[in-house]
Amino acid sequence: MGLEKILSVAGKPGLYKLITQTRTGFVAESLLDGKKISVGLRSNVSVLSEIAIYTLEEELPLREVFLKIQDKENGQKTAVSHKDEKIKLEEYFFEVLPNYDEDRVYASDIKKIIQWYNILVEKELANFTKEEAQVEDNKEEENQ
Repeated sequence: MGLEKILSVAGKPGLYKLITQTRTGFVAESLLDGKKISVGLRSNVSVLSEIAIYTLEEELPLREVFLKIQDKENGQKTAVSHKDEKIKLEEYFFEVLPNYDEDRVYASDIKKIIQWYNILVEKELANFTKEEAQVEDNKEEENQ
């Protein structure tokens, strides 16, 4: 499952997997405890594939930030916790993404990114390649 089906719901902890759409919103399942919730259209929801992080040059998609963390941690959970001190989080994030815009990326953003990455690794959903690339790879394997 790609980041296109993983959601962050404002006011709710953790991440959610999109299950189905309804007339009034959609149903999502918590990756933390497996409980299903109904989310209305008025709720503030972010799809992880649509989130980007400010750098000094451009906006970097969250998928690429996750790939950098994955490279640093060899696919394991991060060396820091999202509950660590602000300075420790910023130092870690600077190691992962040295050109991030310190004026526009807050400690709260770094906490979320680290927490989300750790949740995805724990739930074995840490495949951060694009789904389109995966589909093309599958087609190439079938043609061989």
